[in-house]
Amino acid sequence: MKAFRIHGYAADPVIDTIDMPQPGAGQVLVRVAAASLNPLDVKLQRGYMEAFFPLAFPYTLGSDLSGTIEVVGDGVSGWRAGDRVVARTAPTSGGALAEFALVPADHLVRLADAVTFKRAAGVPTAAGTAWQALFEVARLGAGQTILIHAGAGGVGSFAIQFARQAGARVVATASGSGIAIAERLGADLVIDYRNQDFTKRVSDVDMVLDTIGGDTQARSYQVLRAGGFLASVAAPPDEAFAKAHGVDAAFVFHSSDGLRLAAVMDKVAAGTEVLIDRIVPCRDAIGAFHHQASGRARGKIVLTNGW
Repeated sequence: MKAFRIHGYAADPVIDTIDMPQPGAGQVLVRVAAASLNPLDVKLQRGYMEAFFPLAFPYTLGSDLSGTIEVVGDGVSGWRAGDRVVARTAPTSGGALAEFALVPADHLVRLADAVTFKRAAGVPTAAGTAWQALFEVARLGAGQTILIHAGAGGVGSFAIQFARQAGARVVATASGSGIAIAERLGADLVIDYRNQDFTKRVSDVDMVLDTIGGDTQARSYQVLRAGGFLASVAAPPDEAFAKAHGVDAAFVFHSSDGLRLAAVMDKVAAGTEVLIDRIVPCRDAIGAFHHQASGRARGKIVLTNGW
């Protein structure tokens, strides 16, 4: 089978021909219909995440996938060949960008008939991260105000919709065509970060979702109310700096969770938009990876099983 792999940190990804894996106990083999790229895939390839997710090489990239079950391993119940599924593998395992992928059975979620494989593949990491940050870490609630950085990105686009659905007021930053995207997704106020200083446009917010890190994260403390919460998916916040501003802060370390994925897939089946930047066949995975690395993607990059 074909697989999109790296043979070491900072090595250029290549398409290899490898043996098809066989499921062990508690696993299923999924025939991949579609997979998506995430910023995490670029960080893994560059070695930035080695301390958290050490990789064994050669490593097949990708963690978000949708498809049909091909083979059910020993000890797996409730699943059978032909079932339509969506899943997120552990980052250390990867494997989504291949013709077939091994997935722990408890990471699988049944895919509703109304949701296409392409839409589903764009959901697990981005939507799961947004959900975990908003509701499990920061406990965002109705009537609160949230500032979401990069509202036209993968995580940000889901966060805007989830926050609005929860009854929160949403402020987002974006630029260029991303401004209209963030507005369409439901942001109450969109700040053009290239031409406007967000610290002068908003204040006393209850929560900031930081998807950028660096200076953006540091300046975000200025807009939080006393006792507010900064959740970052980009870089661990400085706890002392947060304390000095009288707020709480946490790094959202996204973990694969079948129950969480089921919750966000229910939202998608009910109409939550999956913002897709482009859909390309897996034979074009190298170009797609470089586009992901550029940081210019508006939403998800989805690859279909066309090797």
